[in-house]
Amino acid sequence: MNTPLYDFVKEYNTKNAVRLHMPGHKGKIAALESGFDITEIDGADVLYNEKGILKESQKNASDIFGTYKTLYSAEGSSLSIRAMLSLIKMYSLNARKHPLVLAGRNAHKVFMTASALLDIDVKWIFPEEKAELLSVNISPSYLEKCISDCEEMPVAVYITSPDYLGNISDIKAMSEICDKYGIILAVDNAHGAYLRFLPENMHPISLGAHMCCDSAHKTLPVLTGGGYLHISEKAPALIKSQAENAMSLFSSTSPSFLILTSLDRANEYLCNKMYEDTVKLQARICELKTRLSSVGYSVKGNEPLKLTLAAKAYGYTGDELAELLRKDNIECEFSDPDYIVFMFSTSTEDDEINRLKNTLIGIEKRAAVTQIVSIPVLYRAMSVKDALFSSSEEISTAFAENRVLASPSVSCPPAVPVAVCGERLNAEAIRCFEYYGIKKINVVKEG
Repeated sequence: MNTPLYDFVKEYNTKNAVRLHMPGHKGKIAALESGFDITEIDGADVLYNEKGILKESQKNASDIFGTYKTLYSAEGSSLSIRAMLSLIKMYSLNARKHPLVLAGRNAHKVFMTASALLDIDVKWIFPEEKAELLSVNISPSYLEKCISDCEEMPVAVYITSPDYLGNISDIKAMSEICDKYGIILAVDNAHGAYLRFLPENMHPISLGAHMCCDSAHKTLPVLTGGGYLHISEKAPALIKSQAENAMSLFSSTSPSFLILTSLDRANEYLCNKMYEDTVKLQARICELKTRLSSVGYSVKGNEPLKLTLAAKAYGYTGDELAELLRKDNIECEFSDPDYIVFMFSTSTEDDEINRLKNTLIGIEKRAAVTQIVSIPVLYRAMSVKDALFSSSEEISTAFAENRVLASPSVSCPPAVPVAVCGERLNAEAIRCFEYYGIKKINVVKEG
């Protein structure tokens, strides 16, 4: 019997590739031995019913991030997103409010599926102007307009910041607006755990969010699956008291102690050296962006430790640039027809940054490619929940116009759906599906 997954990972590890993708440890943290892979035995504590060492470790993390409470996730931000939404649902029911969430359209697919499972109503914030699928730049004034335009007041606002392309929203101003209207602000900060350790603290909790998720494994020296749910001091009492219950609602009863141990081990580094290393790395990435811009690359986004290039401005698709880089043993985080994304962490070394720079500069610039598609504006025919659990059929995307989408057709990365379950598809959506190579989709059966 062959072992294809093991063989691939083993071979990739021996290639010593420049890993400009998650996880943030870049394969350079000391491996934990299999003997560390235990279960919740006596003395090891019980996740989400902590009384001993896990409680102590999470308190250390809470002190580092300046939160009221920080809980570990061994299932990434996906678990924390589900928990945030369940807390929003609990809060709305307790306050006798309709569980309506106003959310940026570039939300991760877990937000959509969790909303369906929890029967939460979602009103989408589409971009003010035509924009790409992965970014919905929401200004504070536009957010306030969207709140004012709601027929009923939402119980929460949900923002993805940083987004997959490295755009950071003005969370401080957004939090002030949410406070003005008495609305919970929840932030998907999966890509931004390191924002706490910048010269200007840009972490959502520090900027006024009531709660947020961090994928520690994306940018910190933590094993894949390690994440946090952060609860702010300003969060309502119910959210503070029910956070553990919300996490346990969706979590495995057998969390990986390898992941939990890596989160615990990271605390010492975050406390003692992360800030210093982040400041140095930020300067290096800033220099890299400046140099690439000087030779004609179009650098997008304002996230300090992520590099996003609009590849078509340089005459290539993102996928074409990714293939050229692989010839020099450099692996990006993500590429599609429009963009190529690189993720750096304090585990990234100077020579790796230089190697990326030199390889990119060595690629010949060509005439710009102008084709691009925008996120389609669609309208709801039925609820996300009803569509997701409806009787459905798989059909060719080419014949899907005017049909109602039953389930999302998106991989991870980037995990941002072209259309949301329950929406009626139009010609613009069909073009978008085809542009991203999605040839078949599930739609609600008719009749």
